[in-house]
Amino acid sequence: MTHTLNLWRRRLGDVPASVWERTELEVLILADNDLTRLPPEIGGLRRLTTLDLGHNRLTSLPGELGRLTGLSGFLYLHDNDLTEIPDTLGDLTRLRYLNVGENRLTVLPAALGRMTRLIELRAQHNRLTTLPDSIGSLGDLRELWLRGNTITALPSSTASLHALRHLDLRENALAELPEAIAGLPLLRHVDVRSNRLTRLPDWIADMPALEKLDLRWNACAPSPALLAQLERRGCVVLL
Repeated sequence: MTHTLNLWRRRLGDVPASVWERTELEVLILADNDLTRLPPEIGGLRRLTTLDLGHNRLTSLPGELGRLTGLSGFLYLHDNDLTEIPDTLGDLTRLRYLNVGENRLTVLPAALGRMTRLIELRAQHNRLTTLPDSIGSLGDLRELWLRGNTITALPSSTASLHALRHLDLRENALAELPEAIAGLPLLRHVDVRSNRLTRLPDWIADMPALEKLDLRWNACAPSPALLAQLERRGCVVLL
């Protein structure tokens, strides 16, 4: 039996102290409240597998969050006022899904690369300009959501994301498609709407698994020959 505590939308400005005594908890939902801080006592909930802190007003996270090494499902931190993520988050090496979207992050910590079991990473609508080189260590990552940042390039280590299926780079500042994605064997969907692209590289036609390429709201006009190559292999291109 899963031990769950659901305090969703209770208008909490602080978490009752009794919650931190519930060491049997496996799922804790504190979403959609008015929380601005978390006490270090949260690190005592060592049996948690899922933690939802989305839709609050958190401005920082305690380093003790990294003690929740049992987190193996979801960690939701989206829609807060976070300006940084503590390095200790990298200690959550069993985590599968991480959402830090809709915050005020300018960087993601290099320690993120230790979270090697991540399947999905969402960092949309922040203030990121690039990703840490350690992103290439996330060998199980299937989905990467980066919409609504100011990313100008991806690190070369992105080429190591061999499990990646979906890459969302919509509404960023890319002047060209990152060549690091060229050889990704399972990448099916690339969304680069609303960037600053002026050309489409020839290597795009050789991407092994590409099924959908969304280029809308850019200034690039792919050559008819390149478009024909993509269409022949069954890739949908949206212009």
